Amino acid sequence: MSTILNPEIAARLKRNEAGLFAAVVQEKSTGAVLMMAWMDDEALARTLATRKATYFSRSRNQYWVKGETSGHTQYVHEVRLDCDGDTVLLVVDQVGAACHTGTHTCFDTDVLL
Repeated sequence: MSTILNPEIAARLKRNEAGLFAAVVQEKSTGAVLMMAWMDDEALARTLATRKATYFSRSRNQYWVKGETSGHTQYVHEVRLDCDGDTVLLVVDQVGAACHTGTHTCFDTDVLL
């Protein structure tokens, strides 16, 4: 499934050397930051078209829809572009764990300050 990102949105994005940008995921109901993943234009276009959070796996070199195998889905309510164009914010309804470790958020381990 190939989806084309709106050229006006694509022109505002700043990507790294691999063509990727950061996606920060926030839970709509609690405001908690759940996870960070990578996207490219195709992943963002798929997310905007389906409202299913779609990311790019650097280790597997492929797209993945959150919850496709685990059942821990993310329904996307909003997608926001940050002021620099190098990060998007996804505001989601999270079903189940967001973190690959099985916890609700990836940011529940070490508090550094």
